[in-house]
Amino acid sequence: MRLLAAVSGGVDSAVAMARAVDAGHDVTAVHLALARNPASTRTGARGCCTLEDARDARRAADVVGVPFYVWDLAERFHTDVVEDFVAEYAAGRTPNPCLRCNEKIKFAAVLDRAHALGFDAVVTGHHARLEDGVLRRSVDPAKDQSYVLAVLTRDQLARAIFPLGASTKAEVRAEAAARGLAVADKPDSHDVCFVADGDTRGFLRRALGERPGRLVDAETGAQVGRHDGAYGFTVGQRRGLGLDRPSGDPRYVLSIEPVAGTVTVGPGALLDVGAVTGSRPVWAAGPPPAESFGCLAQLRAHGRAVPALVTVGAGEVEVRLDEPVRGVATGQAVVFYDDDTVLGSATIAATVPAARREPAEAGTTSP
Repeated sequence: MRLLAAVSGGVDSAVAMARAVDAGHDVTAVHLALARNPASTRTGARGCCTLEDARDARRAADVVGVPFYVWDLAERFHTDVVEDFVAEYAAGRTPNPCLRCNEKIKFAAVLDRAHALGFDAVVTGHHARLEDGVLRRSVDPAKDQSYVLAVLTRDQLARAIFPLGASTKAEVRAEAAARGLAVADKPDSHDVCFVADGDTRGFLRRALGERPGRLVDAETGAQVGRHDGAYGFTVGQRRGLGLDRPSGDPRYVLSIEPVAGTVTVGPGALLDVGAVTGSRPVWAAGPPPAESFGCLAQLRAHGRAVPALVTVGAGEVEVRLDEPVRGVATGQAVVFYDDDTVLGSATIAATVPAARREPAEAGTTSP
């Protein structure tokens, strides 16, 4: 097969590229230039898409012995990922930019260009298994990335290859060292890649300006502080609230009303969610199993999957959770699993507090 290996400059994509070559494929490496004004170097594990990353990707391609190119997708990335990130926070939601990048850039723009150039599939260093077109969790639970890949369609998955899904991260690093790849010990990138200093609130303030509003206590209705922008908060947040009247008990962000600029805070118990509504469902493993089906639902990238009952509607799904999940934010994804197999996903559009959800019938939500 003629394969395009997307190499970020990190250890995972470098080893994935090398394994594709070992498997006998005709491989070409491409580094995606996603930043409009890339920094020269990384700051530890923060950020990506620097000139240093591009050089690391080129050196890895040289070691493996494959052609190397750079594709400039900075404008597409800014429109589809960065602007979407800002707009979602402005609307009071909490987006996942890694998920959006997979959906719009790596497995849309890149796949389309690769197909036009005659490549059969795209190889990436994601930690997930792809077996007969079915997406499954990685064997390394700590590094599993199936959650952020669950937005992909069956057609996109049919043109993707994930060589690392059956390996742990430690095994990947050891293999990189044995192959003489200089990125063997390079730190993984964390946080939002285009907010290299980690200051998401500052990034959003520069994009949206100051939008003053109130912090209100959910139990008393009293104003307990003011802020410069509701976009600087996310549901479940505890630190950095800036309360004028600190309570003896910890206070968390419970909800965000972007138009009025009101951020409601309260005790952690009020964060418990018993059901969610999901919009724009995507079924990675084919049509949904049934109009109503039991599964495991994961509501955060690193959250625990819980038993749930999913009811499929027109363009949306209702997800009733067997047990409360704390701090669920709209804008995130809910991903449906059958054991370790990804069935599909949806974007969380609304949540229902656990206290207000009617209990499900016994035995209806077991996967």
